[in-house]
Amino acid sequence: MATYDSLGARYARTRQPDPRIAAQIHAALGNVTDVINVGAGTGSYEPPETSLAVEPSGVMIAQRPPGSAPAVQAVAEHLPLVDGAADAVMALLTVHHWSDPAAGIRELRRVARRRVVVLTWDQRVFRERFWLVRDYLPEAAAFDDSRATPPGDLADLLGGARAEPVHVPHDCVDGFAAAFWRRPYAYLDPRVRAGTSLLAQTGEDTIAPGLARLADDLASGRWQARHAELLTLDTMDVGYRLLVSDI
Repeated sequence: MATYDSLGARYARTRQPDPRIAAQIHAALGNVTDVINVGAGTGSYEPPETSLAVEPSGVMIAQRPPGSAPAVQAVAEHLPLVDGAADAVMALLTVHHWSDPAAGIRELRRVARRRVVVLTWDQRVFRERFWLVRDYLPEAAAFDDSRATPPGDLADLLGGARAEPVHVPHDCVDGFAAAFWRRPYAYLDPRVRAGTSLLAQTGEDTIAPGLARLADDLASGRWQARHAELLTLDTMDVGYRLLVSDI
């Protein structure tokens, strides 16, 4: 399977933090003195209190902006940190990339003194509500079936957690999988697909027939007619969930 050393070279172009989602994440972290970001990627959503980023891909680390917190190349399952290293630990849209989610969650809990915040998604809700995977790319949904850990299972691993829905704005800045739910033409752009692991790791050959059907439906107006109500919404719950667990 492709890794972010091969997929992530231009990741920062389409994956900028959305300020509304950032506000929700930072509120969930609360009044903490320092934060460790695990699976940090290029540094999106890191609050000013971030003291360290942990990221396995050197390609992603190289794209962190000047002034970011220092980064160490390591995996979630084996954090090179002492117990209780920071007030809070966050892991955002990364658990599905881990080889052993249970081991990674244990490490988050070990390193955090007060709080763990995890951004993930509910695959059942995602499949039902997100038209792209439901109607055009079931192959991509099947790929996620194999790697998505249900939020309830993650909450259990965390020793209990509250789950907050993360509603995706229609003009979301961050180009994750469902960010363009009201901007369907975006999924026809290879640059957008390259910044979305769901599509990039499923593979262009696999998703090409579904994308061709989407292009035809957009050209004919069938997509617009089918989703007229969707086009009136400002935000949508597509299954993204913020899990907040106190140690």
